[in-house]
Amino acid sequence: MMKKRIFIFEFVTGGGFNRVNIPISLFCEGFGMLRSIIKDFKSIGFEIYTLLDYRIHHLSTVLAIDNFIIIKRKENYLKQFKILVKECEYAFIIAPESTNILYKLTNIVKNFNKILLSTNLEGIKIGTSKINTYKFFRKNKITTPKTYLIPFKKNNLDVEFIIRKFYELKKPIVIKPEDGVGAESIYFFETKNQIENFFQNFKYKIESGRNYVLQEFIEGTDLSISLINTATSLNLQTKNPYILSINSQNINIKNPNYTSEYFGGITPIENHQKTSIELTKILEKIDFSQFSGYFGIDLIKSDDSRFYFIEINPRLTTSYIGLRNAINQNPAKLIFDSKLDSLKPKGVKLQYFSLFTRIELVYFKSKLNKKLKEELAHKLINLIPELVTPPISLSKSNQFTCFIATKTEDLNSSKKRMQEIQQLLEEFNFKIIK
Repeated sequence: MMKKRIFIFEFVTGGGFNRVNIPISLFCEGFGMLRSIIKDFKSIGFEIYTLLDYRIHHLSTVLAIDNFIIIKRKENYLKQFKILVKECEYAFIIAPESTNILYKLTNIVKNFNKILLSTNLEGIKIGTSKINTYKFFRKNKITTPKTYLIPFKKNNLDVEFIIRKFYELKKPIVIKPEDGVGAESIYFFETKNQIENFFQNFKYKIESGRNYVLQEFIEGTDLSISLINTATSLNLQTKNPYILSINSQNINIKNPNYTSEYFGGITPIENHQKTSIELTKILEKIDFSQFSGYFGIDLIKSDDSRFYFIEINPRLTTSYIGLRNAINQNPAKLIFDSKLDSLKPKGVKLQYFSLFTRIELVYFKSKLNKKLKEELAHKLINLIPELVTPPISLSKSNQFTCFIATKTEDLNSSKKRMQEIQQLLEEFNFKIIK
């Protein structure tokens, strides 16, 4: 019997950055997601095809792939993307929503009449835009922070508008790209002086021609929900997505240099069952029929225990790396079943605990050449199974980053295991800096 063939594409590692330097944090998370989803689809009998950036050719050996194409420097990755879409019956796309990349790539899959196992175009259209998402939540009467599209004044963001809204809201605000991804380019302000200082001294951080939104800042705990929808184009009667996990998020946006970073999270959260019941009641009010398969929602549990829905992620997110370790079933099988209208999520349980995090390191023994860096990555990935992305450096420096995801019985065991892993890395002459 011939195996089902699937093309799994992750934008950052698959050639989307082949004309520029790859942002190392994005690469680290992207490779972690790619490796995890490949492993899960492989274990349910799929033959896996993918694209890989020329700089990470050596990591192909740690991916459970059957066939891959290397995207060379400055090559048009879309040409090879279309070749593999044609060759496979199924496709799963992981890409940023910014500049409509996720929508465009998903549309190519649909135009070739392939079976799409990632989120559909209708859901991507809503989730890609912060304003569309805000309107979607408001339409469904869901609590969400007030959000405004910032107008332009002489080709720059209108600072007067920003200050006026800041005074109207009477609370801290954040400014972020209208089509931004995760914790990318989120700028936090709690005074008028900070706003003015930012636009005087950090104006370069605002990308020319890109739309930005202003949002009231909600103080509280950053959470995300990993969801799978049981509704498909074959059966739109079931509209309520099923909560696979609720995850805490380690996000840092409050700092004087105006850099925002996402480092990972924990799944499941404390009091998961109680929170899941509360959130299910809210989700039941929302018409999610435009979202199919796996997707995520970012939200904040405020200090007065209210849930504020922030964003919808119409794609696989980094929390999948933790979810797959915590759940009692293969999430790729659930994704596959949901798309074929045969999902029965009743037996799904969170059996384990996962602490998943990106760590930044410095190798302090000596300068490593390219070959030694590659050898070290392979040695460590064999020694530490929790290393989803091995320590990798994409520059000539001795700075590295890696992604780790534990699988233990409880939070304390995960913290203990994380300490053991960090000690092992130190034995290999790494110093943890973040």
